[in-house]
Amino acid sequence: MHHTTELKDEERTRCEIWTRVMGYHRPISAFNPGKQSEQAERRYFVQARTSASPHFSTDEETVDIDS
Repeated sequence: MHHTTELKDEERTRCEIWTRVMGYHRPISAFNPGKQSEQAERRYFVQARTSASPHFSTDEETVDIDS
């Protein structure tokens, strides 16, 4: 028994995405156009969980390779 609520675009809350750049955190919306383009082209990889990392609650960890 699942109930799904659909929201119109004007009812949604904007989600601000932040990333670490040059040692400090900044919102992506504050980037200049060149840096926003660079951010959009970043690639990510998934690393399997190992027994040496018991603090992860999922089987996989997503890592930003540009950080």
